[in-house]
Amino acid sequence: MRASYDSLFSRVKTVLQKDPFSGHLFLFVNSKRTTVKCLYYDGTGLVIISKRLEQGTFSRINPYYRDEVILTEAEFGLFFEGANLEKRFIESPAEIRKKSTFSGGYELQVSAI
Repeated sequence: MRASYDSLFSRVKTVLQKDPFSGHLFLFVNSKRTTVKCLYYDGTGLVIISKRLEQGTFSRINPYYRDEVILTEAEFGLFFEGANLEKRFIESPAEIRKKSTFSGGYELQVSAI
């Protein structure tokens, strides 16, 4: 995956139709599912976090789930370590959205590229 700041920024705006400056962490997975890149705006600039697995692949998000995928911080941590999250969108109860009372929370936007 050769995408850099500008190309990931452009994909967030055009493909996902989201604001890259929103503070969300946008996750991009390559077609082989061996590499991920995350784009995040920390208030001072764009940050890219990248990881390539030496063995295995990153979990496939349920292809039948067509809505926007939002991972919790714990789910993102598991995904980033290579854990299997395939059943998350089959067996999990509906997500309850609450306004966070602390400023440390963030949402994750996921997209396959």
